[in-house]
Amino acid sequence: MKMVVTAGTPGSGKTSVLMHVIRDLKRVGVKPALVKIDCLWTEDDTRFKRLDVPVAVGLSRDMCPDHYAIYNVEEMLDWAAEQNADVLLNETAGLCLRCAPYPDSCLAVCVIDVTTGPNTPLKVGPLLTTADAVVTTKGDLVSQAEREVFRERILEANPRCRIIEANGLSGKGSAELADLIRGWSDISGEMVLRHNPPLGVCTLCTGELRVAKDHHRGVLRHIDGFMEYTGE
Repeated sequence: MKMVVTAGTPGSGKTSVLMHVIRDLKRVGVKPALVKIDCLWTEDDTRFKRLDVPVAVGLSRDMCPDHYAIYNVEEMLDWAAEQNADVLLNETAGLCLRCAPYPDSCLAVCVIDVTTGPNTPLKVGPLLTTADAVVTTKGDLVSQAEREVFRERILEANPRCRIIEANGLSGKGSAELADLIRGWSDISGEMVLRHNPPLGVCTLCTGELRVAKDHHRGVLRHIDGFMEYTGE
């Protein structure tokens, strides 16, 4: 089985692009199954079900959606195998821009909105810098010059990636992404992450609501950039 992890900022068009990709895959006889990871609520599963593909939803609730997706990879793969799928499509939220949700043997796809500004690719972090393919959306809403600058910023952050210009409404670019998926290797062996996830070990993570620094323990970074581990 192949595995594709698609991440990106909210509203970037991940779901719309994937819907076109699913149509392209089914057209050539590939059987996809999709797991949608979100935080509190989603109705995207109803959109995907219209395409007659198996769909599962995972809600991370008070946890980081990318962390939640990572430690549920085995369950997602087992479910996709039960659906006799050829490829597991995992759409994850990617909310903090610093997450690294990609296992090493999957196809890592970052979807990013061109209208967010020319310097956005430099602000995204491992979500973009460790991706195999970066899908740019909404390029029809900006000028050719802005698209070119955005493209250069992506290559500055991730020189090895393949850039695909897509349109979630018309389906432009989806066939190119579907072809990339079809040619990708199957997953094999034990998977490891391409990049360490962000630190998330502190008293805020366990429910401490008081603001004063005296109440906080764990891995803490100060305003001057100094990082320390304090207490238990």
